[in-house]
Amino acid sequence: MSGLLADRVVLVVGGTSGVGAAVARVALREGATVAVAGRRRDHGEKVAADLGAMMFVPCDVADVEACRAVVATVVAAFGRIDGLVTAAGLTDRGSLLDTTPELFDAQIAVNLRGPFFLMQAAVADMVRRGEPGAIVNVGSEASRGGAPVLAPYAAAKGGLATLTRNAAHAHRFDRIRINQLDIGWTATEGEDATQRRFHGAGDDWRTRAGADLPAGRLAAPEDAAEMVLLLLSDRSGVVTGSVIDWDQQVPGAHD
Repeated sequence: MSGLLADRVVLVVGGTSGVGAAVARVALREGATVAVAGRRRDHGEKVAADLGAMMFVPCDVADVEACRAVVATVVAAFGRIDGLVTAAGLTDRGSLLDTTPELFDAQIAVNLRGPFFLMQAAVADMVRRGEPGAIVNVGSEASRGGAPVLAPYAAAKGGLATLTRNAAHAHRFDRIRINQLDIGWTATEGEDATQRRFHGAGDDWRTRAGADLPAGRLAAPEDAAEMVLLLLSDRSGVVTGSVIDWDQQVPGAHD
């Protein structure tokens, strides 16, 4: 441990699985006071206890009032919020032709509207106290276009990238750094469920998928978590408003 987040209060929304849980783990390792949020209380409380997190707060990011409440709960418990990670996501499939209004609205609610109001609440606390802060949104390489079956997801994540830049610009003189990590194909619990539900994948899908990638494997949540840690910490310097491609494929390049 190098204490990169010592004496900081960090809220990880979507912190009970996948990249979010990995972020919570490294934030704790680096000395932060960590609160994790997720939809399922029973699962979340167990994960929080296993991680050693100081608090679990139930939060459905599709619910605006829940987004406001989770930040308020953290501020009430610890006096402030110094860092926010929005890692919750919905990846249900839908193309341009078969996406229903209900699926579209759900994608926007979880992947765009929720982060908006989480950031709103966190930034309000930082501005009220006149203190700096750091926010990292977990985005997706699909924000650049994505596969045909990711139409509403890509639209929402593309909106998140623009929101990240807008919020970072608006609050740069408040010393609130807001960045986004657009991750590529990563072997999370949620991705496993998605592959099985929508694509009929078997137990060997990770191995088969990784064989066609440059590293010979899918990315791991722990890989992404280390980059999120960097963006939360002072080691990332003054950077703000950056949307970082984090993948083993190079966007725009081709053979």
